[in-house]
Amino acid sequence: MKRKAYLLDPNKLVKYLQKPAEEFTKEDLIKYIVENNIEMINFRYVAEDGKLKTLNFIITGADHLDSILSTGERVDGSSLFSFIGAGSSDLYVIPRFKTAFLNPFSEVPSLDILCSFYTAEGKPLESAPEYILKKANNSFTKATGLQFKAMGELEYYIKSENHTLYPDVDQKGYHSSQPFTKWEGLRKEAMVLIAQCGGKIKYGHSEVGSFSSGDDGYEQHEIEFLPVNPEEAVEQLIIGKWIVRMLAARENALVSWAPKITVGKAGSGLHIHMLVEKEGRNICIENGKLSNTAKKMIAGIMNLSGALTAFGNTIPTSYLRLVPHQEAPTYVCWGDRNRSVLVRVPLGWVGASDMIKDVNPQQAADPRDFSSKQTFEFRVPDGSADIYLLVAGLIVAGQHGLEMENGLQLAEELYADVDIFTSEYKEKLDSLEQLPTCCWESSDALAAKREVFEKNGIFPKGTIDAVVNNLKLYKDNGLNDRILGKVDKIMEIVDKYIHCM
Repeated sequence: MKRKAYLLDPNKLVKYLQKPAEEFTKEDLIKYIVENNIEMINFRYVAEDGKLKTLNFIITGADHLDSILSTGERVDGSSLFSFIGAGSSDLYVIPRFKTAFLNPFSEVPSLDILCSFYTAEGKPLESAPEYILKKANNSFTKATGLQFKAMGELEYYIKSENHTLYPDVDQKGYHSSQPFTKWEGLRKEAMVLIAQCGGKIKYGHSEVGSFSSGDDGYEQHEIEFLPVNPEEAVEQLIIGKWIVRMLAARENALVSWAPKITVGKAGSGLHIHMLVEKEGRNICIENGKLSNTAKKMIAGIMNLSGALTAFGNTIPTSYLRLVPHQEAPTYVCWGDRNRSVLVRVPLGWVGASDMIKDVNPQQAADPRDFSSKQTFEFRVPDGSADIYLLVAGLIVAGQHGLEMENGLQLAEELYADVDIFTSEYKEKLDSLEQLPTCCWESSDALAAKREVFEKNGIFPKGTIDAVVNNLKLYKDNGLNDRILGKVDKIMEIVDKYIHCM
Protein backbone atom coordinates (compact mmCIF):
# COMPACT_ATOMS: atom_id res chain seq x y z
CA MET A 1 0.00 0.00 0.00
CA LYS A 2 2.81 2.40 0.94
CA ARG A 3 4.63 1.71 -2.32
CA LYS A 4 1.53 2.59 -4.34
CA ALA A 5 1.42 6.02 -2.68
CA TYR A 6 4.68 7.00 -4.39
CA LEU A 7 4.30 5.29 -7.77
CA LEU A 8 3.17 8.50 -9.49
CA ASP A 9 5.65 10.80 -7.74
CA PRO A 10 8.12 12.09 -10.37
CA ASN A 11 10.79 12.89 -7.76
CA LYS A 12 13.29 10.07 -8.26
CA LEU A 13 14.45 10.08 -4.63
CA VAL A 14 10.91 10.03 -3.26
CA LYS A 15 10.00 7.14 -5.54
CA TYR A 16 13.15 5.18 -4.68
CA LEU A 17 13.15 5.80 -0.92
CA GLN A 18 9.36 5.45 -0.62
CA LYS A 19 8.94 8.43 1.67
CA PRO A 20 8.17 12.15 1.29
CA ALA A 21 11.12 14.49 0.90
CA GLU A 22 10.39 16.14 4.28
CA GLU A 23 11.39 12.84 5.95
CA PHE A 24 14.75 12.37 4.17
CA THR A 25 17.60 11.60 6.57
CA LYS A 26 21.34 11.41 6.09
CA GLU A 27 21.06 7.64 6.08
CA ASP A 28 18.43 7.80 3.32
CA LEU A 29 20.69 9.87 1.10
CA ILE A 30 23.66 7.59 1.71
CA LYS A 31 21.51 4.58 0.81
CA TYR A 32 20.43 6.25 -2.46
CA ILE A 33 24.00 7.33 -3.28
CA VAL A 34 25.48 3.86 -2.70
CA GLU A 35 22.74 1.90 -4.45
CA ASN A 36 22.60 4.23 -7.48
CA ASN A 37 26.34 4.69 -8.00
CA ILE A 38 26.33 8.44 -7.34
CA GLU A 39 29.87 9.81 -7.66
CA MET A 40 29.47 13.51 -6.83
CA ILE A 41 27.68 15.73 -4.31
CA ASN A 42 26.87 19.32 -5.24
CA PHE A 43 26.01 21.86 -2.54
CA ARG A 44 23.73 24.57 -4.02
CA TYR A 45 22.78 27.89 -2.41
CA VAL A 46 21.59 31.38 -3.28
CA ALA A 47 23.62 34.35 -2.09
CA GLU A 48 23.11 38.11 -2.27
CA ASP A 49 22.96 38.29 -6.07
CA GLY A 50 20.02 35.86 -6.24
CA LYS A 51 21.87 33.35 -8.42
CA LEU A 52 22.29 29.64 -7.69
CA LYS A 53 25.85 28.81 -6.56
CA THR A 54 27.63 25.44 -6.58
CA LEU A 55 30.26 23.66 -4.48
CA ASN A 56 31.30 20.26 -5.91
CA PHE A 57 32.50 17.19 -3.99
CA ILE A 58 33.83 13.96 -5.49
CA ILE A 59 32.94 11.14 -3.12
CA THR A 60 36.16 9.36 -2.09
CA GLY A 61 34.77 6.88 0.41
CA ALA A 62 32.17 6.11 3.05
CA ASP A 63 33.80 8.25 5.74
CA HIS A 64 34.17 11.18 3.36
CA LEU A 65 30.53 10.96 2.30
CA ASP A 66 29.37 10.77 5.92
CA SER A 67 31.52 13.79 6.79
CA ILE A 68 30.11 15.91 3.96
CA LEU A 69 26.54 15.18 5.00
CA SER A 70 27.22 15.48 8.74
CA THR A 71 29.16 18.75 8.95
CA GLY A 72 28.62 20.65 5.72
CA GLU A 73 31.53 22.79 4.53
CA ARG A 74 32.95 26.27 5.00
CA VAL A 75 32.90 28.96 2.30
CA ASP A 76 34.09 32.55 1.86
CA GLY A 77 31.12 34.62 2.94
CA SER A 78 32.67 37.91 1.84
CA SER A 79 32.53 36.74 -1.78
CA LEU A 80 28.85 35.83 -1.41
CA PHE A 81 27.53 38.75 0.68
CA SER A 82 28.67 42.37 0.49
CA PHE A 83 27.97 42.96 4.19
CA ILE A 84 30.51 40.35 5.31
CA GLY A 85 34.06 41.65 5.69
CA ALA A 86 37.09 39.76 4.41
CA GLY A 87 38.70 39.85 7.85
CA SER A 88 36.21 37.39 9.33
CA SER A 89 34.44 35.95 6.35
CA ASP A 90 34.06 32.20 6.85
CA LEU A 91 30.56 30.75 6.79
CA TYR A 92 29.27 27.19 6.95
CA VAL A 93 26.94 25.79 4.27
CA ILE A 94 24.75 23.08 5.78
CA PRO A 95 22.74 20.74 3.50
CA ARG A 96 18.97 20.50 3.92
CA PHE A 97 18.32 16.82 3.18
CA LYS A 98 14.69 17.31 2.06
CA THR A 99 15.89 19.37 -0.93
CA ALA A 100 18.13 16.68 -2.44
CA PHE A 101 17.62 15.83 -6.12
CA LEU A 102 19.40 13.95 -8.88
CA ASN A 103 21.19 16.44 -11.13
CA PRO A 104 19.59 15.99 -14.58
CA PHE A 105 22.50 17.54 -16.52
CA SER A 106 25.70 16.19 -14.99
CA GLU A 107 27.56 13.55 -17.01
CA VAL A 108 28.94 12.29 -13.70
CA PRO A 109 26.05 10.87 -11.61
CA SER A 110 25.48 13.64 -9.06
CA LEU A 111 23.19 14.46 -6.16
CA ASP A 112 22.47 18.15 -5.56
CA ILE A 113 21.36 19.51 -2.17
CA LEU A 114 20.27 23.03 -1.26
CA CYS A 115 22.03 24.50 1.76
CA SER A 116 21.57 27.02 4.56
CA PHE A 117 24.22 29.48 5.78
CA TYR A 118 25.53 29.32 9.35
CA THR A 119 27.96 31.58 11.22
CA ALA A 120 31.23 30.69 12.97
CA GLU A 121 29.20 30.30 16.17
CA GLY A 122 26.97 27.68 14.58
CA LYS A 123 23.95 30.00 14.34
CA PRO A 124 21.85 30.70 11.21
CA LEU A 125 23.11 33.72 9.29
CA GLU A 126 20.45 36.34 10.07
CA SER A 127 20.82 38.07 6.69
CA ALA A 128 20.80 34.93 4.54
CA PRO A 129 17.83 35.20 2.14
CA GLU A 130 16.53 31.70 2.90
CA TYR A 131 16.70 32.38 6.65
CA ILE A 132 14.81 35.67 6.33
CA LEU A 133 12.05 33.73 4.59
CA LYS A 134 12.08 31.06 7.29
CA LYS A 135 11.81 33.71 10.02
CA ALA A 136 8.90 35.41 8.24
CA ASN A 137 7.02 32.13 7.83
CA ASN A 138 7.59 31.08 11.45
CA SER A 139 6.47 34.50 12.72
CA PHE A 140 3.29 34.35 10.64
CA THR A 141 2.30 30.91 11.92
CA LYS A 142 3.16 31.76 15.54
CA ALA A 143 1.15 35.01 15.45
CA THR A 144 -1.87 33.74 13.53
CA GLY A 145 -2.04 29.97 13.97
CA LEU A 146 -2.33 29.75 10.18
CA GLN A 147 -0.16 28.14 7.50
CA PHE A 148 0.89 30.36 4.60
CA LYS A 149 1.23 28.73 1.19
CA ALA A 150 2.48 30.21 -2.06
CA MET A 151 3.19 29.40 -5.68
CA GLY A 152 4.73 31.31 -8.56
CA GLU A 153 4.37 31.71 -12.31
CA LEU A 154 7.63 31.63 -14.26
CA GLU A 155 7.25 33.68 -17.45
CA TYR A 156 10.14 33.92 -19.89
CA TYR A 157 11.03 34.72 -23.48
CA ILE A 158 13.10 32.45 -25.70
CA LYS A 159 14.61 33.48 -29.02
CA SER A 160 14.59 31.39 -32.20
CA GLU A 161 16.98 32.11 -35.03
CA ASN A 162 15.64 31.84 -38.60
CA HIS A 163 12.15 31.24 -37.26
CA THR A 164 10.20 31.75 -40.49
CA LEU A 165 8.26 28.48 -40.84
CA TYR A 166 4.81 28.66 -39.21
CA PRO A 167 5.36 32.02 -37.51
CA ASP A 168 2.84 32.87 -34.79
CA VAL A 169 0.74 36.03 -34.91
CA ASP A 170 2.25 39.03 -33.14
CA GLN A 171 1.15 39.17 -29.47
CA LYS A 172 -1.26 36.28 -30.01
CA GLY A 173 0.81 33.46 -28.56
CA TYR A 174 -1.48 32.56 -25.67
CA HIS A 175 -1.70 28.74 -25.48
CA SER A 176 -0.29 28.29 -28.99
CA SER A 177 0.73 24.77 -29.95
CA GLN A 178 3.36 23.27 -32.21
CA PRO A 179 4.15 23.94 -35.02
CA PHE A 180 3.21 27.57 -34.30
CA THR A 181 5.46 27.53 -31.27
CA LYS A 182 8.97 26.21 -31.75
CA TRP A 183 9.89 25.85 -28.07
CA GLU A 184 6.98 23.83 -26.68
CA GLY A 185 9.23 20.77 -26.51
CA LEU A 186 11.83 22.55 -24.41
CA ARG A 187 9.15 23.80 -22.03
CA LYS A 188 7.73 20.28 -21.61
CA GLU A 189 11.20 18.83 -21.04
CA ALA A 190 11.84 21.51 -18.42
CA MET A 191 8.58 20.60 -16.66
CA VAL A 192 9.55 16.92 -16.52
CA LEU A 193 12.99 17.72 -15.09
CA ILE A 194 11.65 20.25 -12.57
CA ALA A 195 9.17 17.66 -11.31
CA GLN A 196 11.93 15.04 -11.05
CA CYS A 197 13.89 17.55 -8.94
CA GLY A 198 10.97 17.97 -6.54
CA GLY A 199 8.99 20.86 -8.07
CA LYS A 200 5.19 20.67 -7.83
CA ILE A 201 3.96 21.91 -11.22
CA LYS A 202 0.40 22.98 -11.99
CA TYR A 203 0.79 23.37 -15.75
CA GLY A 204 2.76 24.99 -18.57
CA HIS A 205 1.77 26.84 -21.72
CA SER A 206 2.88 29.43 -24.24
CA GLU A 207 2.05 32.99 -23.24
CA VAL A 208 0.71 36.04 -25.09
CA GLY A 209 4.11 37.46 -26.04
CA SER A 210 5.22 36.49 -29.53
CA PHE A 211 6.86 38.63 -32.19
CA SER A 212 9.42 38.59 -34.97
CA SER A 213 12.51 40.71 -35.44
CA GLY A 214 13.97 40.13 -38.88
CA ASP A 215 14.26 36.39 -39.35
CA ASP A 216 14.27 35.76 -35.59
CA GLY A 217 11.26 34.84 -33.53
CA TYR A 218 10.61 35.50 -29.87
CA GLU A 219 8.22 33.30 -27.90
CA GLN A 220 6.91 33.77 -24.38
CA HIS A 221 6.24 30.72 -22.21
CA GLU A 222 5.06 30.09 -18.67
CA ILE A 223 5.44 27.32 -16.10
CA GLU A 224 3.07 27.62 -13.14
CA PHE A 225 3.44 25.76 -9.86
CA LEU A 226 1.11 24.43 -7.17
CA PRO A 227 0.76 26.05 -3.72
CA VAL A 228 3.25 24.67 -1.19
CA ASN A 229 4.99 25.97 1.92
CA PRO A 230 6.84 29.25 1.22
CA GLU A 231 10.39 27.88 1.37
CA GLU A 232 9.56 25.10 -1.06
CA ALA A 233 7.69 27.57 -3.29
CA VAL A 234 10.78 29.75 -3.64
CA GLU A 235 13.19 26.87 -4.13
CA GLN A 236 11.18 25.28 -6.92
CA LEU A 237 11.15 28.64 -8.73
CA ILE A 238 14.92 28.94 -8.40
CA ILE A 239 15.51 25.35 -9.56
CA GLY A 240 12.99 25.91 -12.37
CA LYS A 241 14.89 28.95 -13.64
CA TRP A 242 18.15 27.03 -13.57
CA ILE A 243 16.69 24.08 -15.50
CA VAL A 244 15.15 26.25 -18.23
CA ARG A 245 18.43 28.14 -18.61
CA MET A 246 20.42 24.91 -18.84
CA LEU A 247 18.13 23.52 -21.54
CA ALA A 248 18.24 26.77 -23.51
CA ALA A 249 22.04 26.84 -23.27
CA ARG A 250 22.13 23.30 -24.68
CA GLU A 251 20.17 24.57 -27.71
CA ASN A 252 22.33 27.71 -27.96
CA ALA A 253 19.14 29.74 -27.52
CA LEU A 254 18.69 32.97 -25.59
CA VAL A 255 16.24 32.71 -22.69
CA SER A 256 15.40 35.74 -20.57
CA TRP A 257 13.35 36.35 -17.42
CA ALA A 258 13.70 40.11 -17.91
CA PRO A 259 10.53 42.17 -17.35
CA LYS A 260 10.84 43.77 -20.79
CA ILE A 261 12.82 42.65 -23.83
CA THR A 262 11.53 45.03 -26.49
CA VAL A 263 9.30 48.06 -27.02
CA GLY A 264 5.52 47.73 -27.27
CA LYS A 265 5.30 43.99 -26.55
CA ALA A 266 4.10 42.03 -23.53
CA GLY A 267 6.53 41.91 -20.64
CA SER A 268 7.22 38.97 -18.33
CA GLY A 269 6.04 38.94 -14.73
CA LEU A 270 6.63 36.67 -11.76
CA HIS A 271 3.14 36.53 -10.30
CA ILE A 272 2.87 35.05 -6.80
CA HIS A 273 -0.34 33.30 -5.66
CA MET A 274 -1.09 32.90 -1.96
CA LEU A 275 -3.53 31.15 0.35
CA VAL A 276 -3.74 30.40 4.05
CA GLU A 277 -4.80 27.21 5.77
CA LYS A 278 -6.10 26.36 9.21
CA GLU A 279 -5.83 22.73 10.22
CA GLY A 280 -5.23 21.81 6.59
CA ARG A 281 -8.24 23.70 5.21
CA ASN A 282 -7.98 26.72 2.92
CA ILE A 283 -9.77 29.58 4.70
CA CYS A 284 -9.64 32.14 1.88
CA ILE A 285 -13.30 31.28 1.19
CA GLU A 286 -16.17 31.54 3.69
CA ASN A 287 -19.78 30.85 2.76
CA GLY A 288 -18.93 30.99 -0.91
CA LYS A 289 -17.23 34.40 -0.71
CA LEU A 290 -13.72 35.72 -0.16
CA SER A 291 -13.09 35.56 3.58
CA ASN A 292 -12.29 38.47 5.87
CA THR A 293 -8.95 36.79 6.55
CA ALA A 294 -8.03 36.98 2.88
CA LYS A 295 -9.30 40.57 2.60
CA LYS A 296 -7.21 41.68 5.58
CA MET A 297 -4.11 40.06 4.12
CA ILE A 298 -4.77 41.77 0.80
CA ALA A 299 -5.11 45.08 2.69
CA GLY A 300 -1.68 44.49 4.24
CA ILE A 301 -0.20 43.90 0.80
CA MET A 302 -1.89 47.09 -0.45
CA ASN A 303 -0.42 49.05 2.44
CA LEU A 304 3.13 47.79 1.76
CA SER A 305 2.88 47.41 -2.02
CA GLY A 306 5.31 50.20 -2.88
CA ALA A 307 7.91 48.78 -0.52
CA LEU A 308 7.43 45.28 -1.93
CA THR A 309 8.61 46.49 -5.34
CA ALA A 310 12.05 46.87 -3.75
CA PHE A 311 12.23 43.06 -3.55
CA GLY A 312 10.20 42.17 -6.63
CA ASN A 313 11.12 44.81 -9.24
CA THR A 314 14.82 45.41 -8.86
CA ILE A 315 16.11 46.78 -12.19
CA PRO A 316 15.23 49.85 -14.29
CA THR A 317 13.43 47.81 -16.96
CA SER A 318 11.02 46.56 -14.27
CA TYR A 319 9.31 49.92 -14.61
CA LEU A 320 9.02 49.71 -18.38
CA ARG A 321 6.64 46.80 -17.73
CA LEU A 322 4.61 48.54 -15.00
CA VAL A 323 2.79 50.93 -17.32
CA PRO A 324 -0.95 51.36 -18.03
CA HIS A 325 -2.80 49.14 -20.52
CA GLN A 326 -0.20 46.31 -20.43
CA GLU A 327 -2.04 43.89 -18.08
CA ALA A 328 0.48 44.97 -15.45
CA PRO A 329 -0.50 46.92 -12.32
CA THR A 330 0.34 50.59 -11.86
CA TYR A 331 -2.08 51.65 -9.11
CA VAL A 332 -2.72 50.27 -5.63
CA CYS A 333 -6.02 48.40 -5.86
CA TRP A 334 -7.36 44.86 -5.99
CA GLY A 335 -10.26 43.04 -7.59
CA ASP A 336 -11.83 39.82 -8.84
CA ARG A 337 -10.55 38.46 -12.15
CA ASN A 338 -9.27 41.96 -13.03
CA ARG A 339 -5.82 41.84 -14.66
CA SER A 340 -5.09 45.56 -14.29
CA VAL A 341 -5.06 45.44 -10.48
CA LEU A 342 -2.20 44.89 -8.06
CA VAL A 343 -3.82 41.89 -6.33
CA ARG A 344 -6.22 39.76 -8.37
CA VAL A 345 -8.61 37.15 -7.00
CA PRO A 346 -8.71 34.64 -9.86
CA LEU A 347 -11.73 32.59 -10.84
CA GLY A 348 -12.25 29.83 -8.30
CA TRP A 349 -14.54 26.84 -8.04
CA VAL A 350 -17.26 28.51 -5.99
CA GLY A 351 -20.77 28.19 -7.39
CA ALA A 352 -19.56 26.14 -10.36
CA SER A 353 -20.15 22.43 -9.85
CA ASP A 354 -20.90 19.29 -11.85
CA MET A 355 -19.35 20.76 -14.99
CA ILE A 356 -17.53 17.48 -15.55
CA LYS A 357 -20.82 15.59 -15.38
CA ASP A 358 -22.40 18.08 -17.77
CA VAL A 359 -19.65 17.43 -20.32
CA ASN A 360 -19.55 13.71 -19.52
CA PRO A 361 -23.12 12.52 -18.77
CA GLN A 362 -21.86 9.00 -18.08
CA GLN A 363 -19.84 10.32 -15.11
CA ALA A 364 -21.33 10.20 -11.63
CA ALA A 365 -21.76 13.56 -9.88
CA ASP A 366 -18.86 14.60 -7.64
CA PRO A 367 -20.10 16.02 -4.31
CA ARG A 368 -16.71 17.34 -3.17
CA ASP A 369 -16.06 21.03 -2.43
CA PHE A 370 -13.24 22.37 -4.61
CA SER A 371 -13.28 25.92 -3.26
CA SER A 372 -10.05 25.03 -1.43
CA LYS A 373 -8.23 25.81 -4.70
CA GLN A 374 -8.90 29.55 -4.26
CA THR A 375 -5.87 31.86 -4.14
CA PHE A 376 -5.15 35.58 -4.42
CA GLU A 377 -2.41 36.77 -6.75
CA PHE A 378 0.21 39.52 -6.41
CA ARG A 379 0.82 40.65 -10.00
CA VAL A 380 3.58 43.22 -9.53
CA PRO A 381 6.90 41.27 -9.43
CA ASP A 382 9.04 40.21 -12.36
CA GLY A 383 12.02 37.95 -13.07
CA SER A 384 14.47 40.40 -11.48
CA ALA A 385 12.97 39.63 -8.05
CA ASP A 386 15.00 38.39 -5.12
CA ILE A 387 12.45 35.62 -4.67
CA TYR A 388 13.39 34.76 -1.06
CA LEU A 389 13.02 38.37 0.06
CA LEU A 390 9.91 38.92 -2.07
CA VAL A 391 7.97 36.00 -0.58
CA ALA A 392 9.25 36.87 2.91
CA GLY A 393 7.96 40.40 2.30
CA LEU A 394 4.55 39.11 1.21
CA ILE A 395 4.28 37.01 4.36
CA VAL A 396 5.18 40.05 6.47
CA ALA A 397 2.56 42.05 4.57
CA GLY A 398 -0.06 39.36 5.14
CA GLN A 399 0.60 39.34 8.89
CA HIS A 400 0.64 43.15 8.88
CA GLY A 401 -2.82 43.17 7.30
CA LEU A 402 -4.22 40.74 9.85
CA GLU A 403 -2.91 42.98 12.64
CA MET A 404 -4.15 46.29 11.15
CA GLU A 405 -7.18 47.77 12.90
CA ASN A 406 -8.61 49.13 9.64
CA GLY A 407 -7.74 46.19 7.39
CA LEU A 408 -11.28 45.44 6.21
CA GLN A 409 -12.05 49.12 5.68
CA LEU A 410 -8.90 49.59 3.61
CA ALA A 411 -9.73 46.51 1.53
CA GLU A 412 -13.20 47.91 0.83
CA GLU A 413 -11.79 51.31 -0.21
CA LEU A 414 -9.22 49.83 -2.58
CA TYR A 415 -11.50 47.30 -4.29
CA ALA A 416 -11.84 47.85 -8.05
CA ASP A 417 -14.20 45.74 -10.15
CA VAL A 418 -13.94 48.02 -13.22
CA ASP A 419 -11.35 49.07 -15.79
CA ILE A 420 -9.88 52.01 -13.91
CA PHE A 421 -8.24 53.40 -17.06
CA THR A 422 -11.48 54.29 -18.85
CA SER A 423 -12.69 57.90 -18.67
CA GLU A 424 -15.88 56.67 -17.04
CA TYR A 425 -13.95 55.75 -13.88
CA LYS A 426 -11.45 58.62 -13.75
CA GLU A 427 -12.63 59.60 -10.27
CA LYS A 428 -11.80 56.11 -8.98
CA LEU A 429 -8.39 56.22 -10.63
CA ASP A 430 -7.61 59.64 -9.13
CA SER A 431 -8.36 58.29 -5.64
CA LEU A 432 -5.75 55.53 -5.90
CA GLU A 433 -2.07 55.65 -4.95
CA GLN A 434 0.39 54.97 -7.78
CA LEU A 435 3.10 52.33 -7.56
CA PRO A 436 6.74 53.44 -7.80
CA THR A 437 7.78 54.28 -11.35
CA CYS A 438 11.51 53.57 -10.93
CA CYS A 439 14.04 51.89 -8.64
CA TRP A 440 14.72 55.24 -6.96
CA GLU A 441 11.08 55.59 -5.88
CA SER A 442 10.97 51.91 -4.90
CA SER A 443 13.94 52.52 -2.61
CA ASP A 444 12.15 55.44 -0.97
CA ALA A 445 9.00 53.35 -0.52
CA LEU A 446 10.94 50.61 1.30
CA ALA A 447 12.76 53.12 3.49
CA ALA A 448 9.41 54.63 4.51
CA LYS A 449 8.00 51.23 5.61
CA ARG A 450 11.17 49.54 6.80
CA GLU A 451 10.05 49.24 10.43
CA VAL A 452 7.29 46.82 9.42
CA PHE A 453 9.80 44.49 7.76
CA GLU A 454 12.35 44.84 10.56
CA LYS A 455 9.75 44.02 13.23
CA ASN A 456 10.55 40.87 15.22
CA GLY A 457 14.01 40.76 13.62
CA ILE A 458 12.73 39.23 10.39
CA PHE A 459 14.54 41.58 8.00
CA PRO A 460 17.86 42.67 9.53
CA LYS A 461 18.58 46.40 9.39
CA GLY A 462 21.64 45.74 7.22
CA THR A 463 19.56 43.87 4.65
CA ILE A 464 17.11 46.75 4.29
CA ASP A 465 20.04 49.21 4.09
CA ALA A 466 21.63 47.16 1.31
CA VAL A 467 18.42 46.91 -0.73
CA VAL A 468 17.70 50.63 -0.35
CA ASN A 469 21.24 51.63 -1.30
CA ASN A 470 21.53 49.23 -4.25
CA LEU A 471 18.31 50.53 -5.79
CA LYS A 472 19.56 54.12 -5.49
CA LEU A 473 22.72 53.23 -7.43
CA TYR A 474 20.70 52.99 -10.66
CA LYS A 475 19.97 56.74 -10.47
CA ASP A 476 16.91 56.09 -12.62
CA ASN A 477 14.55 58.68 -11.15
CA GLY A 478 12.63 60.19 -14.06
CA LEU A 479 14.11 57.65 -16.49
CA ASN A 480 10.81 56.72 -18.15
CA ASP A 481 10.13 60.35 -19.02
CA ARG A 482 13.66 60.85 -20.37
CA ILE A 483 13.50 57.87 -22.74
CA LEU A 484 9.83 58.13 -23.74
CA GLY A 485 9.55 57.52 -27.48
CA LYS A 486 13.32 57.00 -27.88
CA VAL A 487 13.44 53.40 -29.08
CA ASP A 488 17.24 53.25 -29.33
CA LYS A 489 17.67 54.44 -25.74
CA ILE A 490 15.03 52.01 -24.48
CA MET A 491 16.64 49.05 -26.26
CA GLU A 492 20.05 50.01 -24.89
CA ILE A 493 18.65 49.69 -21.36
CA VAL A 494 16.71 46.52 -22.21
CA ASP A 495 19.85 44.85 -23.58
CA LYS A 496 21.84 45.86 -20.50
CA TYR A 497 19.45 43.98 -18.17
CA ILE A 498 18.42 41.11 -20.46
CA HIS A 499 20.03 38.57 -18.09
CA CYS A 500 18.47 39.42 -14.75
CA MET A 501 18.46 37.00 -11.79
